[in-house]
Amino acid sequence: MRTGLLTEGGYPYASGDAGLWCDRLVRGLGQHEFDLYALSRSRHQEEQGLLPLPPQVTRVRTAPLWTAEGDGGAVGYGRRARRRFTEHYGELAGAVCAAADGSASGAVADRFANALYGLAELAREEGGLGAALRSDLGVRTLERACRAPGAPRTAREARVADLLTVTGHLERALRPLSLDWYGEDALGAADLCHATSGGPAALPGLLARHFCGVPLLVTEYGVHLRAHYLGQGPGAAPAVRVLLAAFHGRLATEIYRRAEILTPGNAHARRWQERCGADRARIRTVYPGMAADGFTEAGESPDRADPDTLVWVGRVEPAKDLVSLLHAFAEVRRREPGARLRIVGSPGGPEGTAYLGHCRALAAQLFPDEAEGAHAVGCNPVSFDEIGSPDAPTLPEVYASGAVVVLSSVVEGFPTGLIEAMFCGRATVSTDAGAVVEVIGGTGLVVPPRNPRALADACVALLRDPERRARLGAAARARALELFTVEQNVAAFHGIYLEIVSHCPVRRDLLDASGAPLPFAAPAESHVPAHWPATPTWALPTTEPAR
Repeated sequence: MRTGLLTEGGYPYASGDAGLWCDRLVRGLGQHEFDLYALSRSRHQEEQGLLPLPPQVTRVRTAPLWTAEGDGGAVGYGRRARRRFTEHYGELAGAVCAAADGSASGAVADRFANALYGLAELAREEGGLGAALRSDLGVRTLERACRAPGAPRTAREARVADLLTVTGHLERALRPLSLDWYGEDALGAADLCHATSGGPAALPGLLARHFCGVPLLVTEYGVHLRAHYLGQGPGAAPAVRVLLAAFHGRLATEIYRRAEILTPGNAHARRWQERCGADRARIRTVYPGMAADGFTEAGESPDRADPDTLVWVGRVEPAKDLVSLLHAFAEVRRREPGARLRIVGSPGGPEGTAYLGHCRALAAQLFPDEAEGAHAVGCNPVSFDEIGSPDAPTLPEVYASGAVVVLSSVVEGFPTGLIEAMFCGRATVSTDAGAVVEVIGGTGLVVPPRNPRALADACVALLRDPERRARLGAAARARALELFTVEQNVAAFHGIYLEIVSHCPVRRDLLDASGAPLPFAAPAESHVPAHWPATPTWALPTTEPAR
């Protein structure tokens, strides 16, 4: 089977997102061939180069989303092409404006889809769309849609600067329509397209399905539409926010309608997809696969843990709410004077660095050096480390050092750190954020976010009950090994690939040297699996013939 793997800002770039998951998938399915089609996000990402690829990767094609140069677009269209562009782009913009309030009907969804494929056909016949989308004609077409009767008030109030901002964003998002990836020598030769996210990454899969009938599988471990909503900063103009949210909502709806199967990474992502119109019958939840081998020793030796130590591991940033954790630990320390807290992680960018400094200052304020008691003079019960330091050489050793692993986030996607703690057989206390409850499944304690008192109560309960810690830790490890390993992930996708290809085979006409079809070039016997006997079992004699 040949699979076209579609990515945006990720695999196979060395600095890409989700590169480890995609690499494990490709290497785990060595019986299949993979063609990689990657959209890059920045010049820096392209300069970092590609990861070493296994032999089953037969082709790699890349295209940028970060520059308007070299998009293959024509400087201008002829009169007929301009008329077609105005018609299709006007319909797409009209569907965006009609859907801007989130109440789009099936008719509006069809209108958006027809316009999208009309633009793709125009780009295929006349050259790329980039120059046309950025032109005065494109801006005026968008403006007419915003001023049309029935458009939301916010869209009607869009200024020229807002229209230019939206135009630039749409041009980048629609750039896959202008690529030359949809012939029989590219995605048209695939048996299956697998998009590793929604949004622009899935657009080539939609077009391969439209032009060549190639079925589409879409995996979302982080919902692209949700990421767009969260990424809209407070400084964006209202008209820009409304129009772009409507566009990405319409695009998500079309992707979910056309995909043969959707594989969200958790129930939270599944609910987003269903809310955008995805059919439940075509959704299969497939959890991200993680390597458990490195955590085996820690998981099989739970007695190595310090019974008084709490451990937090992650990227230091405000969303992790370490401030609430420190206040909760102050209560833990009051009730359990021998307790200690290890915070292990690196800051995420300048904001994370500033937040780490604030947390250090708060720890020094809450826990001044003690002159007597269980700890030596000058020994603060809270420590800050990074993986690779002398006190925290590896992740398994960090998890193994504590009796309880704590997660205090107010915003969380799929909590990989929590799964690592489960691989290590550690009892956990977590806040109810993202997919935490789904991952824990009753093998740990869950408390409301931003509630230091509840967090402290749960930690104290486990610190005082070693037998309960052991039971929860063993149950957590068993659950993680059953649901969240690389082997489980690869096996799930192998089955889904076969399911899609068996139900949606690509029909290709074989041609002779002159381009004429050869209707009998592929005999029916060529579709019989090689391990079947040459003579059907029903044709074999059932009794020994008479002599």
